[in-house]
Amino acid sequence: MPPRTTDSTPERRDDDRAPSTDPEPETAGEREDGTGSDAALEPGVDQRVAAMRRAADGGRRWRALHLAGCAVLLAVAVTGGAVAVGGGQDGGTGVDAVSAAGALSPGDLARGDLDAGIASLQKHLRAQPRDFGGWSTLGVAYVEQARTKGDPSRYPQAERALRRSLDLEPGNDQALAGQAALAAARHDFPGALSHADRALKQNPYNERALCTRIDALVELGRYDDAAKAADTADDRRPGVPVFTRYAYVHELRGDVRTARTVLERALGSASAPADVAYVATALGQLAWNQGEYKTALGHYARALAADDAYLPALEGRARAQAASGDRAAAVTGLEQVVARFPLPGPLVALGELYEDRGADGDRAKAGDQYALVDAWTALARAGGVNADLDSAMAAADHGDKKEALRSARAEWDRRHSVHTADALAWALHVNGRDEEALPYARRATATGYRNAVFLYHRGVIERAAGDEREARTHLKAALDLNPGFSPLGAREARTALEDLEGNR
Repeated sequence: MPPRTTDSTPERRDDDRAPSTDPEPETAGEREDGTGSDAALEPGVDQRVAAMRRAADGGRRWRALHLAGCAVLLAVAVTGGAVAVGGGQDGGTGVDAVSAAGALSPGDLARGDLDAGIASLQKHLRAQPRDFGGWSTLGVAYVEQARTKGDPSRYPQAERALRRSLDLEPGNDQALAGQAALAAARHDFPGALSHADRALKQNPYNERALCTRIDALVELGRYDDAAKAADTADDRRPGVPVFTRYAYVHELRGDVRTARTVLERALGSASAPADVAYVATALGQLAWNQGEYKTALGHYARALAADDAYLPALEGRARAQAASGDRAAAVTGLEQVVARFPLPGPLVALGELYEDRGADGDRAKAGDQYALVDAWTALARAGGVNADLDSAMAAADHGDKKEALRSARAEWDRRHSVHTADALAWALHVNGRDEEALPYARRATATGYRNAVFLYHRGVIERAAGDEREARTHLKAALDLNPGFSPLGAREARTALEDLEGNR
């Protein structure tokens, strides 16, 4: 899941100074003994956001923003390319520490403050640079930091840290599992599966590898294999990370009841604030997908009571507020989210809320949000992330339609999930190729996954292809399931359905 924030500016640090408690990680050139020298803080979240905003302020034309944004963000990413003190290891419920005395354990890292944990590990690894477990733990911490802060420039650092762990202890399962998590974060799902399998050969009970293996199989569209992997993980390492994945596999097959039951049990067993926020948000998303907005808001409130800065809960709450008709609260909430975390999902959601509101200047505000998606894509790709699915989904409705189709085709060539099938179907549709789009739209809904966007896309494509009966069926199903699935999409679905009903 599914992704905290602090102010930070670049500064120089001397080797003999105490490690910074600033939550932004340090970069370090390496001496022969493996400790960091010439350390410098990397650009923080606020600086990266400001750079993206400056690019947007220069003009709203998509093409110009693409060039300006890429130039700024690639420069930012290059400054983050030095080797950082870090590593990664199996981090989950009940995992014992493997690092030397004084290092932060994976369990502590998962349950505590991620930024403080990174600072603690940096300090430890300067004193104990041959602690392979410490390197692997912090590598995974960088992966998690990249995910929660929307900062793909952390990924190259994590890669080097995990490689350092394997250099010190070849074949150690913590680092192999960390490589699997890194590959998954970069959307390299075949690589994630390969690394996870290697880790599980070393340690069949490695929780991170078991979970990443499920994730990779899901994203590759291998749902039967993912279900078997979830059963295996549940047998070997039952706990919150496995339970949430087990639930998602069932949701993808249309078994919402089992998914909800598993998540409710997971929430009942969760005690750490991070676990409570994570599971409650998953329950909120599940409820929102079914159009149960009051229930969703209750789950998001539970999540934010545990962690008031948890990004997925903040975003989910805003979406549920919008669907419930509280557009002002939704706009305010999403503005606060994207002010610190300009990620594609909330950027597009906020842009569509502006468009739907239609006040003076709202169309220009919406254009700024969509342009920032393009800038984020540049930063993600600079960090080694395959961003084709994000690019295709945003560009199909709010950008370059031909680029949307190119990205969607490229992603489909890599993996055949319901999400890539839907993205390709919609990209083909907006390019006027509805007959070609229809088989992909059908494939996106074939598993029984209850997703209003997929049903809406299928209905629109069927209407364009001349199948009005099926179009009515699927447009009605989308609105019955989740009538507030999108400010613009839901409105267009209602209009199309009314037109179809009038033609009967």
